[in-house]
Amino acid sequence: MYESFYTVAGMTCGHCVSSVTEEVGKIDGVTSVQVDLPTGGVTVAGTREPDAAEVAVAVEEAGYTVTA
Repeated sequence: MYESFYTVAGMTCGHCVSSVTEEVGKIDGVTSVQVDLPTGGVTVAGTREPDAAEVAVAVEEAGYTVTA
């Protein structure tokens, strides 16, 4: 199991969390997405190391930006 951590800017509510979770969860090999709304932290787990660029694109599709 692989796990990566990202910081996402702009999330302010439960809908934001749902959008990011849904889009990042579509990435091949991702098995779990956990979002911590107060910190903007997003932990992505999967069967392979998720490509940071793939995660950034998915987050942008949800309307937000990966900052770290």
